[in-house]
Amino acid sequence: MRIGLDARYTTDHFPGIGRYTLGLAHALAELEHGHTLVLIVDPRAGAGRYDLATLGTLPGVELAELPVAPFSPVQHVALPALARQLRLDVLHSPYYVKPYLALPCPSVVTIYDVIGWRFPQTLSPRGRLFYRVAMALALRSAAAVITISESARADIAHVYRLPAGRITVTPLAASRRFQPQPPAAVTAVRERYALPERYVLYLGSNKPHKNLERLVRAWRRLREAAPDAANGAVLVIAGHADPRHAALQHFVSEQGLEGAVRWLPNVRDADLPALYSGATVFAFPSYYEGFGLPPLEAMACGTPVLCAYAASLPEVVGDAALTVDPFSVHELAEGLTRLLRNPVLRRTLSSRGLRRAQEFSWRRTALGTLPVYEALG
Repeated sequence: MRIGLDARYTTDHFPGIGRYTLGLAHALAELEHGHTLVLIVDPRAGAGRYDLATLGTLPGVELAELPVAPFSPVQHVALPALARQLRLDVLHSPYYVKPYLALPCPSVVTIYDVIGWRFPQTLSPRGRLFYRVAMALALRSAAAVITISESARADIAHVYRLPAGRITVTPLAASRRFQPQPPAAVTAVRERYALPERYVLYLGSNKPHKNLERLVRAWRRLREAAPDAANGAVLVIAGHADPRHAALQHFVSEQGLEGAVRWLPNVRDADLPALYSGATVFAFPSYYEGFGLPPLEAMACGTPVLCAYAASLPEVVGDAALTVDPFSVHELAEGLTRLLRNPVLRRTLSSRGLRRAQEFSWRRTALGTLPVYEALG
């Protein structure tokens, strides 16, 4: 089989989709299946943080260039034409914006969540309309649907009235490079970003469902009610900063928290394992996730995790994290206080987290994905 994987979303603008696509592609390349994996890339996108060129040198992997943006209407003609030229037997789109007609082969689509239905207020009216139309077209045109958690599968099946059996679950994983880092590496990253010895880390986007305003409110409450727990620590908000959601920075300024909250947009990928490893606590208050990869990466680095008890997150972290109600500033503050005050609890969660993270692997993801392709070939 010639398996096409649309890697044009592997950019800094789509950090989660980028990690999914790269992790899956690497793992597929390592399997002995006799198929050819064709990665479709946009040569104008630049290297960014994702090294697709190296993937193209692996046995059984080809790179095919398509200089068309995935949101361009042109792709609905250009990508089917390229699939025909490449003689693809199946095309996997890791996002719901994909060609819906005229593909010469069956298509697979990965749907991560249904946030546009569960929390429509996180999108503009125009965004909601686009989301609902594009999602419906993607699901209708795809021969197979993949998602990343049982929670997401239940949501998709409910909203779109699909038989759960038509949706395959392939959980994500932390890359092998996410592991506890030596003190020298942690110190180097702390110095590079001018971080104190103690910090609470959040890593992800700043989209509304990530619930960062409540996290900042909880941090303010902790500093006021339990200054001994804070003890010089800062809250570090790292990850992709979408300029459309800049209200949080204004809120931090209005509350006079500039010295207590640090912003680290677009941290280098090479620095992430040490950034995780150096954190006293990793906090992930998002109230809706299809999977929740950052908590798993933090656990793989041995960092104790506080996360929301919501959507797929309990499915990911199991008993290896302290979970709280994401809509309660009080619970978020209490959870942070417990972890910062209690080194025994932190060590317990660190140990559990390391074990839990080992239960997930990209090889397992690839082994779950390959039969979906083969059933269509």
